Amino acid sequence: MNEKILILDFGSQFTQLIGRRLREMNVFCEIHPYHHYPKPDASVKGIILSGSPYSVMDENAPDIDLAHIRGHIPLLGICFGSQYLARRYGGSVHSSLSREYGRATLEITEPVSPLFKDIPSPTTVWMSHGDSIESLPVNSINLASTSDVKYAAFRFLNEDTYAVQFHPEVYHSVHGKEILRNFAFNICKCKGDWTPSCFIESTVNELREKVGKEQVILALSGGVDSTVAAVLLHKAIGKQLHCIFVDNGLLRLNEYQSVMKSYEEMGLNITGVDASGVFLSALKGISDPESKRKAIGRTFIEVFHKESGKIQDATWLAQGTIYPDVIESVPVHGHSAVIKSHHNVGGLPDHVPLKIVEPLRMLFKDEVRRIGVSLGINKDLIGRHPFPGPGLAIRLLGEITPEKLAILRHADDIFIRNLKKDNLYDKVWQAGAILLPVKSVGVMGDERTYEYTIALRAVESTDGMTADWVHLPYDFLMKVSNEIINKVKGINRVVYDISSKPPATIEWE
Repeated sequence: MNEKILILDFGSQFTQLIGRRLREMNVFCEIHPYHHYPKPDASVKGIILSGSPYSVMDENAPDIDLAHIRGHIPLLGICFGSQYLARRYGGSVHSSLSREYGRATLEITEPVSPLFKDIPSPTTVWMSHGDSIESLPVNSINLASTSDVKYAAFRFLNEDTYAVQFHPEVYHSVHGKEILRNFAFNICKCKGDWTPSCFIESTVNELREKVGKEQVILALSGGVDSTVAAVLLHKAIGKQLHCIFVDNGLLRLNEYQSVMKSYEEMGLNITGVDASGVFLSALKGISDPESKRKAIGRTFIEVFHKESGKIQDATWLAQGTIYPDVIESVPVHGHSAVIKSHHNVGGLPDHVPLKIVEPLRMLFKDEVRRIGVSLGINKDLIGRHPFPGPGLAIRLLGEITPEKLAILRHADDIFIRNLKKDNLYDKVWQAGAILLPVKSVGVMGDERTYEYTIALRAVESTDGMTADWVHLPYDFLMKVSNEIINKVKGINRVVYDISSKPPATIEWE
């Protein structure tokens, strides 16, 4: 049984970052809504209370019973979590008219505390709160302060319950990762034995036990997640796995053929289905982004249901669902709004009688890549940039037509090919071209043109939750722009997107 830390989510935008920091230390963790989490057993070494968009002063603020946790299991409250602990156990919290947001200098007043072991004082931390702790709870002591926050960290005496008003999980907290490491290793006594080889061995054994001799169907997309899921299942059950790769007509240039060849070379039991005409018909006349996603989702289920029906005695459906999909699809009280629908989460229609198996359900994207490397999957497949489930449909703004898709594919291919040629592809998290529904005046030779605009997008990120635009060399952008305008008929203008996430998203739709 793997040791783990439970993170109880009160709706903070940073909750996933807490999990990521712990996973980077090879400490397994799970994120659960604060009001719905498993009863801690012997495998749970510690619990973290996240931040929240709510104030502890709000009438309907989140509330949780910690009677079976506090004093029994190491506990760390972060931001809202710290304010909750203070107010719940006899301290006081006051609301400020001005929200404290940004970097602050932390002075550690109790350097012998295991939470701040080897942390220099002063150190920079990131604050993001409107409430402040005015007085400490009963039987507790102060551990650190800033110029504006007297009680920036505290602990309860004679127990392993700690609290910090800042966010150690964000990069702006210079020694934040070390603080979380101290909690995990010094206080929770974790071993840090969560490794790719450990995951592969345990997952393969679990899959064999769960599936038994039954048949499994998996929809392959050519992406990292579904590929790693397929190889894990293949390692566990061999030919009992039946892979289906659907060409939805929205893939990149020559992608269907090249990906099919790679899968066949890997020895996967795979069937290719050309359903491009069906998808394009379903998308005809649709311009709204969410309507596109839903039309593609409905059509995929219809096509997949028809093809999977040809496989006799199949009882399982495998999916490449990863942890961010799961977390964002299980909202907590006060959680942020849904940004877009997930194509991998939510199960199947009632008329598809298959059980679901998700071997990557507890992994973040970069962990999936590490597992893929350990499995020996081809670098070209593992190193592929994330590609949206709806494909080019959400990189072609407005109505989808075969002519516009051809323009976008050609421009996108030029961009990606040049990134690889100039050794920039692996330095970018995700890149692609976007065809805008905008025509502008141009001049080619002695002729006036009125043609479309292509936007190039390249971002750097760790997990896609936040992202920043990549500072690609001007000479590179000039070369790509010239090639697209000269070789792609219908384009006379190329622009580069320099928006970060947030406030923008990585994809345009």
